[in-house]
Amino acid sequence: MAYTTIKKPSDYFNTKLYTGNGSTNAITGVGFQPDWTWIKNRTDASNHNLYDAVRGTSAGKLKSNTTNAESYNASDLSSFNTDGFTVGGNNEVNGSGDAMASWNWLGANGTAANTDGSISSTVSANTTSGFSIVSYTGTGSAGTVGHGLGTTPSMVIVKNRSEVYAWNCYHQSLGATKYILLNASDASATGTTWNDTAPTSSVFSIGSTSGVNKNTNNLIAYCFAEKQGFSKFGSYTGNGSTDGTFTYLGFKPAFLLYKNASNNFTNWQVHDSKRSTYNLSVNRLNPNDSSVELGTTADSFDFLSNGFKARATASNSNTSGSTYIYMAFAEQPLVGDNPATAR
Repeated sequence: MAYTTIKKPSDYFNTKLYTGNGSTNAITGVGFQPDWTWIKNRTDASNHNLYDAVRGTSAGKLKSNTTNAESYNASDLSSFNTDGFTVGGNNEVNGSGDAMASWNWLGANGTAANTDGSISSTVSANTTSGFSIVSYTGTGSAGTVGHGLGTTPSMVIVKNRSEVYAWNCYHQSLGATKYILLNASDASATGTTWNDTAPTSSVFSIGSTSGVNKNTNNLIAYCFAEKQGFSKFGSYTGNGSTDGTFTYLGFKPAFLLYKNASNNFTNWQVHDSKRSTYNLSVNRLNPNDSSVELGTTADSFDFLSNGFKARATASNSNTSGSTYIYMAFAEQPLVGDNPATAR
């Protein structure tokens, strides 16, 4: 059996950096037509803007650093294109002269009805890369929602589109009795968000909590399943040393999202191989706040051919004894036609 079925990870996930022009701006070079695009202005303190093709561009953006419902602005992202996307003049997605980061995922470039769960859903699922976007309407009663992946998700991120509620995350390293909030610096907490039931190869479970299942509200879920050589969703334990914990992935990372799940007042953080092109990887953005890009060594990593290694001692990334959850996507697999090498 081949080590990985994904020979070119950038066909399914890609970071695209660009410079804003304050006007209509067609961004190319993504390499595919994205179904989910997450944009952050690196230069200015502004919101993270998230768009997906299932909700459609007319539904507007969701903001990972706020609990706001979705909102539309004609100057935001206006279209998903064959090799990228088009944005208007809004500073959050296209500030004139500002450095911008976008993270892009390929779904199905289309949708399908799904009735696998007790709650019907509309799904854009890429079963090769293990990523799906799931839209559904809440019932207010515990139920299940079909995700379309054909394999068990390792991470699920849910947002109530209709009203002001937090972003709820399921992560396999925390289990189904716990949740953690993408928009907050809080540690993980125990609750019935996932109805104390782990996802299966066809559905994920939700309780009656309004953030994931308020009656008649529209909700969106982003679901991820591990694919060898392409994606990994796990945890590591901090050691409080600059000779930090090494985490094996089986690939050179292109993207790393992580959070201290043990401690409050710690940020979610994103590193990627486009903003930090050599070690140490220091350039990071915080999905739970609007801050500008930080580039100090306080939360730094080495990106290696087969994983990542913490190189600082800050509580966000490597406090001794703390549990950190992560989501990682590959730049290159460790084994394959073009095997990863250290940088």
